[in-house]
Amino acid sequence: MSVLVNKDSKIIVQGFTGSEGTFHAEQMIEYGTQVVGGVTPGKGGQEHLGRPVFNTVAEAVEKVGADTSIIFVPPAFAADAIMEAANAGIKVIITITEGIPIADMVKAADYIKHRDCRLIGPNCPGVITPGEAKVGIMPGFVFKKGTVGIVSKSGTLTYEAADQVVRQGLGITTAIGIGGDPIIGTTTKDAVELLINDPETEAVVMIGEIGGQLEADAAKWYKASGSKKPIIGFIAGETAPAGRTMGHAGAIVGGSDDTAQAKKKIMREHGIHVVDSPAEIGLKVKEVMGK
Repeated sequence: MSVLVNKDSKIIVQGFTGSEGTFHAEQMIEYGTQVVGGVTPGKGGQEHLGRPVFNTVAEAVEKVGADTSIIFVPPAFAADAIMEAANAGIKVIITITEGIPIADMVKAADYIKHRDCRLIGPNCPGVITPGEAKVGIMPGFVFKKGTVGIVSKSGTLTYEAADQVVRQGLGITTAIGIGGDPIIGTTTKDAVELLINDPETEAVVMIGEIGGQLEADAAKWYKASGSKKPIIGFIAGETAPAGRTMGHAGAIVGGSDDTAQAKKKIMREHGIHVVDSPAEIGLKVKEVMGK
């Protein structure tokens, strides 16, 4: 089992022929991901990287049965690309684009609420199920198959956590980079819930950061669920000054509950094993899993 993407996922790349889309599509194909084509308006009928190019997502769904999309469309057009994918019946929409205007994302988030699909991102590294599908920009070689799920707001810390888990002789079921923007599709709680409910995932690493309530919501859901699967948590941004955006657009301390200290306290109170440094993630996972 895995969540969101696997060897059967049929992936298209929106923004396929652009430099970012081309570079990462090549890496995904090399990894063994089933990339069935791409979309670049006006270039339909061409071939790129040995795959067909379509003018619209609807055409890609009809012609090659695409069910998953990864978006490398520039910020000004990315929200439209999300809505187009949702409208065409794509089930998993992974948006890598950073800097999408918030007003655009408000519209896109509302639009997809009424459709049968799941949005990951924007401003995220994507999703990987090791050995099956890499739908994102992460370095595939870091991830080995195993029984630990990863949920992270930070791309770099996703790779760091995976590397540490693997160094402890363990591996990953699926790693989900949810993105660090103020408005994202799949929240920390949503992603944690997917992994807790996955029969092959035995433990979850949850990496959050300052700003917002996502980690607190996930912690409260976890305790209420009664799950016996352990969660290992880390919050980035301990030394960040209040009121200043740090790295991610959503990483800004607005009130006393948004600080790293407050989040860690809430997580501990709800049964999560919290580490104070990302360097401790791998060892803590091994310890709590009793491996």
